[in-house]
Amino acid sequence: MKYSFAIFLFLVPFFVGTVCSKETPIPDSEQTDSKDDKNNDSMSNKITIKVGDKTFVATFLDNPSATAFKALLPLTIDMTELNDNEKYFDLDSSLPTNATRPSSIHAGDLMLYGSRTLVLFYKTFSTSYNYTKLGSIDDPTSLAKALGSANVSVTIELQ
Repeated sequence: MKYSFAIFLFLVPFFVGTVCSKETPIPDSEQTDSKDDKNNDSMSNKITIKVGDKTFVATFLDNPSATAFKALLPLTIDMTELNDNEKYFDLDSSLPTNATRPSSIHAGDLMLYGSRTLVLFYKTFSTSYNYTKLGSIDDPTSLAKALGSANVSVTIELQ
């Protein structure tokens, strides 16, 4: 009996170790490279803003407001001209906000005024208003020309 018990004690860890150490292969379709994950994360923060025949690439910030806005995309909206420096559109629903007063607005900034008003700035200027920043256009060089001085239709999509 002691001999059988000793063999049992010796073999149990061997079998348990063998069973626990087996790896279940992950199908190729489910395997991801961490480099690919990083690329996917950065791509999810890119959007395109189309005005007429011009397309601008913008980068979203990593904040709850930008995340909530991304969930609304794609959008084609009619933006209204205001103050010869911005276009705005009132969204159907409120988004989370974390408004701050920037010392200045930069051409290409995409922001929320309040919780529902999307604002795309095409000129740089000082401001005393509070906004929640969503992101900005990477190269706003010809943005003012593309938007013009009247109301305009804009399409915003994830890239």
